[in-house]
Amino acid sequence: MSKNISASDLQIDLQGANEAGLFKWLVASFLMGKRIQGAIAAQAYQIIVVQHRNDTPQKLAQCSHRQLVGLLGQARYVRYDESTAARLLALANKLNSEYAGKVSNIVAASADRRAFEKRLCEFDGVGPKTVEIFMREAAAVLFLE
Repeated sequence: MSKNISASDLQIDLQGANEAGLFKWLVASFLMGKRIQGAIAAQAYQIIVVQHRNDTPQKLAQCSHRQLVGLLGQARYVRYDESTAARLLALANKLNSEYAGKVSNIVAASADRRAFEKRLCEFDGVGPKTVEIFMREAAAVLFLE
């Protein structure tokens, strides 16, 4: 198992629980939560979010399934490209429709950390591993632990 890739490794700023950083880290955690090499997941994050500027739920939701499959392919994230593309779009759409496009609104809707984690798991393709990766760094800024 290689070392954990951190938010700072990806130049993601989580200070002050800022919305941009939280969304970027959620996407990165989502990509790394699959059974795929960390370096490939990190590359997929760089291509989708940084190079192509899909850095908000609104922008990500504007992508077509085909575009996302292509971007994942560029990163060699090919084993799960079709399902991951669909789930990334579902994640962005659910975040936009149910939480006004803000990770902080998931926090606001949750009584505590456990409730927040349960809500995260309601997103298609988000399981315990994705939640674990996300919370490893986001918990401190979201729940001031």
